[in-house]
Amino acid sequence: MALRIYNTLTRQTEAFVPHQPGQVTMYICGPTVYADAHIGHAMAAIIFDTVRRYLVYQGYAVHFVTNFTDVDDKIIRRAREQGRDPLELANHYASEYLRHLRELNVLPADLYPRVSQEMAWITAMILGLEEKGYAYRLDGDVYFRVTRDEDYGKLSGRRLQEALAGTRIEEDARKEHPGDFALWKGAKPGEPAWESPFGAGRPGWHIECSAMCLHHLGEAVDIHGGGNDLIFPHHENEIAQSESYTGKAFARYWMHNGMLQLAGEKMSKSLGNLVTIDQFLREHSADALRLLIATGHYRKPVVYTAETVESAERSLARLRSGLRPAQGRESTGEAAEKLRLAVEEVRAGFIEAMDDDFNTAGAIAALFELVRAINSGRAGGVSGPFFQAAQQTLRELAGVLGLQLAEPAAEAAAEVAARPFIDLLVNVRGDLRQARQWALADKVRDSLKALGVTLEDTPAGPRWKIEAE
Repeated sequence: MALRIYNTLTRQTEAFVPHQPGQVTMYICGPTVYADAHIGHAMAAIIFDTVRRYLVYQGYAVHFVTNFTDVDDKIIRRAREQGRDPLELANHYASEYLRHLRELNVLPADLYPRVSQEMAWITAMILGLEEKGYAYRLDGDVYFRVTRDEDYGKLSGRRLQEALAGTRIEEDARKEHPGDFALWKGAKPGEPAWESPFGAGRPGWHIECSAMCLHHLGEAVDIHGGGNDLIFPHHENEIAQSESYTGKAFARYWMHNGMLQLAGEKMSKSLGNLVTIDQFLREHSADALRLLIATGHYRKPVVYTAETVESAERSLARLRSGLRPAQGRESTGEAAEKLRLAVEEVRAGFIEAMDDDFNTAGAIAALFELVRAINSGRAGGVSGPFFQAAQQTLRELAGVLGLQLAEPAAEAAAEVAARPFIDLLVNVRGDLRQARQWALADKVRDSLKALGVTLEDTPAGPRWKIEAE
């Protein structure tokens, strides 16, 4: 089965066919940088990082662009409250966000355009819309005429009047239509402003992404994505102005992720129910967050609680258990062949799941099957090339999901330090059994088990493993 993606625009799952064979252009709406990033921001970054990783795994050359909105009302307000320059404040939080992405093992984008650096492209696009009759000036502002766009609302499924109902539309009796949205805002005292053909001012929110996408990826992209809270009005307005400007379809596939929910509510700065990325990473690994997100479907909400995080940690420990070293010496035989076949089946199952609209939950289930096969092979004494290939496949497929599977430093060091003592106790137990001191031998075995070490007697000799919690 070839890759299929759910397209928000058509409301259907469609075969993925990029504009250019073997090449993919992706534009993902990035954050407005005015405060510490929270794990809701991390969710979107992780999801589209996984999409990108899988496309690369399947052999595509991916050109990935995500932006920073560094010119915005929220930034100006926060800067005023703190007595800081708005662009300096935005630059600080953009740098912090890039640090978070590195810590979360998110691949760096090819480009991180910033609104403040794209003014020439933004004003040129506004001029083009004005020349085509889609924009009009009003006392230093410039607005987009939604009534000129005959299919306005096609992404959200809302017709114009429906779109206005129950939606926060900026009240302005001067506008030709209540739904007209700002392309350019005239300068206000004390706010940052740039010179333009319309007078000093700054761009509206929606035109920013259209211009940056056009500048860096061309008139039509393969995948445009973001959170499902952006479908209306942001992405709807992006489509309206971009397609009115170019006369071409803006994006072939529109992808939208669900929200991270804390206590049943969307996590957001405005609600104040935040867990920052820094707070999370002080107590948990990046893998734990990635696994928590991947166990659901990207289009659905993910519930964040202490219980769901703990469940992700336990699942992570199970995956890591598949990377523990072999203990036997059998590189061939029935158990080795069984492990080889399991690797082939798991790889096929992993790809089948990911081809089904990036079903990461199914992909993780395949990884657990592989871990089960590896641990069974280890218990059966399998080592050598087949065992190594199985573990390498686990690392490879986990890497497609951005999982590093590194043991926590303290835990890994403790296990390494404990191995010689465990081997010593196992040998002592063997001596006790030879001396027919069964009670003492059983006491050693039971004591090891109480410490999380399972001992198994096999025809090839005793084997032990440290159980994942």
